[in-house]
Amino acid sequence: MPTECIPYKETNYFSELILDYLAQKEKLKPFYNHFPEIENFKAQIEEKTSFPIENREVLVQSLKKQYAETVVSPATSKNIDRLSQKTTFTVVTGHQLNLFAGPLYFLYKIVSTINLTKILKEKYPEYDFVPVYWMATEDHDFEEISFFYLHGKKFKWVNAEERAGRDAVGNLSTNGLDEVYKLFSAEIGGGTNAEHLKDLFKKAYLQYENLTDATRYLANELFKEQGLVILDGQHKELKDLFIPFAQRELTEQLSYKTTHPKTEALSELGYNVQVNPREINLFYLHDGLRERIIESEGRYFVHDTEIEWSREEILRELEEHPERFSPNVMLRPLYQEVILPNLCYIGGGGELAYWLELKDYFEAEKVPFPVLLLRNSALIQNEKINEKREKLNISVKELFLKPHELINRKVRQISNINIDFSPQKEHLVQQFQHLYEIAEQTDKTFLGAVKAQEVKQLKGLENLEKRLLKAQKRKLEDHVHRIAELQNSLFPNQSLQERQTNFSELYAEYGEGLISTLLKELNPLEAEFKILTFGK
Repeated sequence: MPTECIPYKETNYFSELILDYLAQKEKLKPFYNHFPEIENFKAQIEEKTSFPIENREVLVQSLKKQYAETVVSPATSKNIDRLSQKTTFTVVTGHQLNLFAGPLYFLYKIVSTINLTKILKEKYPEYDFVPVYWMATEDHDFEEISFFYLHGKKFKWVNAEERAGRDAVGNLSTNGLDEVYKLFSAEIGGGTNAEHLKDLFKKAYLQYENLTDATRYLANELFKEQGLVILDGQHKELKDLFIPFAQRELTEQLSYKTTHPKTEALSELGYNVQVNPREINLFYLHDGLRERIIESEGRYFVHDTEIEWSREEILRELEEHPERFSPNVMLRPLYQEVILPNLCYIGGGGELAYWLELKDYFEAEKVPFPVLLLRNSALIQNEKINEKREKLNISVKELFLKPHELINRKVRQISNINIDFSPQKEHLVQQFQHLYEIAEQTDKTFLGAVKAQEVKQLKGLENLEKRLLKAQKRKLEDHVHRIAELQNSLFPNQSLQERQTNFSELYAEYGEGLISTLLKELNPLEAEFKILTFGK
């Protein structure tokens, strides 16, 4: 398959923080442990060999319980059993429980994770490596996960809105998704691939009672042959392992004390801080409620409720019901590393940004900080679209320009007249430089008048240039329309395809070949944006 790559920095879609991380800028080295290069994983393995064997046993038994109602593939079953061995380590990615997987990058995250385990096995054959998808079952942002886009249309789950923002999304009943299924079925059309997608949606969301089980079924069906292990952290036995860390969070507020200086340091370096830590980064999760815990004058409260405890009472509640204490975005990474023999976390730019705030917290808790790896990104096009691009003489790099920038550039290139007035502007500036010299020698009070006239005439040239460009756009209206249509097909809503389009749109066209091609073409250790052309 033809593929092309461009550096992330040339896409204009990645933050300065992530670009500097990928460039291994010296100023960011205090914020991470080992950079994601294959040779560095040896040190990461050595650091993680201290992972307790009893934690492995709890992990394996918890996973077997979670998979009790799921058809487990031989590859996944073998990987779960391997986790009991001290020579087995995980590579993890996490994702929200988006309806029907949400944006396309859901696939890229998991494919990156699977492929890294294969690369590690080749390099370090004496160890085993298991890909893990961490379901964000305890998240409560219903609005973010309640829809997906297909053919530019938004398919939204509305019947659960009365519970949005209160309960963890994993607990939400799938009631009401039959209506989404009807609309989806009508839109996706017919054919073998479309029928398979309908079956996937129906079995996931109409046969399972809650969003956790539905998402597990969907992810398992898509990746069971690759041995993907799907983990729900909302499990009492797993939360038991986190009790000592949650105790320190409640009584010492260690995460805030260690991450707050890091966020300030990132800010002083000129980066936008992704997440600001709270003094207590735990939620209380019980009986349809997930709300943050607040401490004031020695007493603990659940925000916006009448629930409160003394210090002794909340610690007793934690000991008896650890499953009721839910880590927020700042604490979940530590929880993950406590219950998994993990080497690497694979995420998007926003995720890695908040992980970079956490290194000192991990050190304070004496938990090895994992390798942080940016997930693969890709743009998928078919041969027909690629041929249109070539006929329009648009390079792959130019596709990533803002729409007006791309159109202006192409109009200038194909016009039979010169619409670039840069030489005239430069000549004008030189002429005024001579006038400045004359004013300096005669009457310096004229300098202001000369400057005003220069600004006025330069502005006049700019306006003429814009009017001429606008006139040429009208003259080349058909060409402009084809450029806009091409770019819109690949960048829906002027965003990256992977952040908008649902996998079903591409699966309907390419079937099983979609995932098999991604597994073949995406290398998580190649830090470049890939363009994949199907159909050749």
